[in-house]
Order: sequence, then structure tokens, then C-alpha cells
Amino acid sequence: MRAEGILFSILAVFLGGSTLVYWFTSYDPTGTTALALSAALGTLIGYYALFLHRRIGFRPSDRGDADIEEGAGEIGFFSPHSWWPLVAAAASATLMLGLIFGWWLFVLGAIAQIVGVVGILFQYEGRTAEYGDASH
Repeated sequence: MRAEGILFSILAVFLGGSTLVYWFTSYDPTGTTALALSAALGTLIGYYALFLHRRIGFRPSDRGDADIEEGAGEIGFFSPHSWWPLVAAAASATLMLGLIFGWWLFVLGAIAQIVGVVGILFQYEGRTAEYGDASH
């Protein structure tokens, strides 16, 4: 994670400098905002990657002396067959279309978005610790 954090931090510094140069040479608020938000996103990702590196240390893929076997094993839990991300994505699209076509569509999209996010957060609530033990 250290290499990724440094890479995104360098990108954030470059985009921050580009933002200043762009602002002073063009006075374009749209491009300046886009560059500033890109720099902020690079800062956010770089900080998170460096913070994660500080917590977990070097991964086997970061070390030159690591063996292939060290990278084996469980990486994390990824939901194998969840429909909730699809619901949340459709709700996001509906919410954005509501900004164009009318407040009533925006309200429907917002309600669907709340349902989708709650579904994602609580889809495994009440199940046992091991996913395979769940009978419903």
C-alpha cells in the first residue's frame, strides 16, 4: 500500500500545482474546480493508502524477497450474489434523472436510494458468523 499511497500523493501535488497555474492563466472556474477536486481525490486516496500501510505493514507483493505462498489465503469477504448494489445503482440513476425531469422523480430516487443503502448495510444481519452456515 505504500507505493500506491506515494503515487497518489505525488499525483495530488501535481494536480494541486496544475490547479494554481490553470487558475492564474485562464480564470476558468469550471476547469479550476475539476482540477481542484481531482487533487482532493488524489489526496484522499493517497492518505488512505498510507494510513492502511501503517496499519497492516508491507504486503507480500510489496517485498522483493517474498514467496508466492505468502500471498495465498483469504483476502476478505465479498458478497457472492447480492442484488442490493444493483438496486442502489438504479436508485442513483433515478435520483440524478430526477434532477433533470422533476422533483417527484428525485423523491422516488431518494427513497429507493435509502432502501438500497439499508439493504447493502444489513443484508447479512442476523446470520451466523460463517456465510455458509446461513440457511435462508
